[in-house]
Amino acid sequence: MAGFHKPFIGAIAPLEVSKTTQVGRALFVITLLTNPAQRSLDPMLVASLRNAWGGGSAVWLAPDEVAEFQVEKIPENRWHVWAECQAMGVDLVVQPATGQRKKMLLADMDSTLIQQECVDELADEAGVGPQVAEITARAMDGEIAFEAALRERVGLLRGLPISVIGEVLRNRITYTPGGATLVATMKASGGYAALVSGGFTAFTESVAEWLGFDEHRANTLLSTDGKLTGSVAEPILGRDAKVSALHEITGRLGIDTGDVIAVGDGANDLGMLELAGTGVALHAKPSVAAQCDVRINHGDLTALLYLQGYSRNEFVADSG
Repeated sequence: MAGFHKPFIGAIAPLEVSKTTQVGRALFVITLLTNPAQRSLDPMLVASLRNAWGGGSAVWLAPDEVAEFQVEKIPENRWHVWAECQAMGVDLVVQPATGQRKKMLLADMDSTLIQQECVDELADEAGVGPQVAEITARAMDGEIAFEAALRERVGLLRGLPISVIGEVLRNRITYTPGGATLVATMKASGGYAALVSGGFTAFTESVAEWLGFDEHRANTLLSTDGKLTGSVAEPILGRDAKVSALHEITGRLGIDTGDVIAVGDGANDLGMLELAGTGVALHAKPSVAAQCDVRINHGDLTALLYLQGYSRNEFVADSG
């Protein structure tokens, strides 16, 4: 930490908290945030970076947790500083200041809205957990094609009673903190929320309803006589289908893809993350995060609100 602060010590000045920026022509906004359970953002760090990068007044969106300020250009040492901040438990994001607040949320489900991979949980119940988990990890890391990997994993579930799905939902699935607040706050501001998953409709239906999404799309597990057949309905919803969903939904709503904030963690999310106005790699696989400019490794899903400039006192409490 000392090595990080040393280059900026001479530039530290009293921290501004006014909403008015000192940079009239600011083109980019810098956001610094920490885990909301810890709220350990150091005001001196914010002040150091603001002054070193010639930024405007710092705005605290949440005390001790999130601050933002504007700059005229992307700092040349952005990724070096990002790495230093990561070591301190701080996420640093640089994005255009214009169009910061979005009109639509597009979200992945597994390991994003929820903290598990549903197919892995089903496989564990079927006694093939380690084998399926290994395939899942490789697919999410982009090592093998998503569609082929899904067919292989579902094939190993053949004969599993469909009643197990309800058991997994009740006993194994936990929600990523901040999801319901994210959806409720964006919808209260007129936004639209869509869940588009490479997982299964048997899960997205429940997750979408619980979190308040307007619609959901996923793959369909096929069954007969109360048991899974080991097949999934074609065509499989993978990377290309997520991109198509983004185009289709924004077209239907009459908005631009730049009006969307998308979030995901796996290789099959990269297409929609690249296309959206703000694509967030949330606790993503390293190979996936490396291809994204917006990486959240310490914050939860409320980070997506802070990235849009919402302050904590603007959050809408979820009804769940």
